[in-house]
Amino acid sequence: MSKYALELAQRLIQRKSVTPENDGAIELLALELEKLGFKNKILHFNDNNLPTIHNLYAKYGDDSKNLAFAGHTDVVPPGETKKWRFDPFAATIDNNILYGRGAVDMKVAIACFVGAVKLFLENNPNFKNSISFLITGDEEDIAVNGTVKIIEYLTKHQEKISHTIVGEPTNPENIGDMVKIGRRGSVNFDLKAIGKQGHVAYPENASNPITALIKTLNLLIDHQFDFGNKYFDPTHLEVTAINVDNKTSNIIPESAVAKFNIRFNSEYNSKQIISAITEACQKTLEKYELNYRVSGESFLTEDSKLQNIITSAIKDITGKTPILSTTGGTSDARFIKDICPTIEFGLINKTAHQIDEQIAISDIELLEKIYLRFLELYFS
Repeated sequence: MSKYALELAQRLIQRKSVTPENDGAIELLALELEKLGFKNKILHFNDNNLPTIHNLYAKYGDDSKNLAFAGHTDVVPPGETKKWRFDPFAATIDNNILYGRGAVDMKVAIACFVGAVKLFLENNPNFKNSISFLITGDEEDIAVNGTVKIIEYLTKHQEKISHTIVGEPTNPENIGDMVKIGRRGSVNFDLKAIGKQGHVAYPENASNPITALIKTLNLLIDHQFDFGNKYFDPTHLEVTAINVDNKTSNIIPESAVAKFNIRFNSEYNSKQIISAITEACQKTLEKYELNYRVSGESFLTEDSKLQNIITSAIKDITGKTPILSTTGGTSDARFIKDICPTIEFGLINKTAHQIDEQIAISDIELLEKIYLRFLELYFS
């Protein structure tokens, strides 16, 4: 491993870029890429009355064959810092393990991107194609002023990207276990069943929204949306909250609210999911309010060339063939896939978002080598 990648990883972790704060993380990365010959565009977006987000699009060369590395410098809050073994923003190395918020998700992967590109350019002084970086400071929150806005910027300026690799932590146990070639879609629902308040001793004079809501939820939970397919598990609904504002035991309340999430596979799009939920509500509820928010659409990257290159790069370095998977939550790949084929590969995800987030130095070395080999194979 180049000493450079590890030192850059530490410097990035030391930036307290808890979303939506930047703390100079984007500027630090831009400066390092500028040293390598990249042309930088630091993009600030603050739509929807939300905090201003710092983003970066950096590009080396101006060829039409343009491989992009994508990721985010924002991190989730550290939680109770006194519970950490070391300061979460000190980037401490102890017993060959790097500790810190963002070590796994995903500042170290970004540093490995840069380290691999640095080595690749040094080894290929006559390189004629293009490499770019799409880095946001708005991935861990609602992702309004981040990657989606970078994509809009690139489209407006007719900037083309051929393929993208996102550095999300994809491996369950060991580096090389898994590559993400798609993601499930996600829709969050708020369902309010509206009844008629009344005395529990006279139910005939009231309409119990809790009973109606339970019937609806049971219908939805028992519904078999699909059976999955080669790359996706079956579409799944999970109830996350049931709330009734009722402080007494002898009143039938006027309303009851449930929150639930549906993770759907490539058999559906969000419009179809919303339509199915609406239809179920119409069948079971006399009066209701339904609100929803789409976090992302399901997608599958079936670009065999891209799959083969990342698989070969991992096998060349680790000796193992990775599983091609679509498991896990959403990522910014859900936006980037609209402009080019996109895959995800990064570190081990076991300690992501946890107290004492950590990664072994040896795993950092492996990841940088895999990214370097990926570059060699991609541009060969």
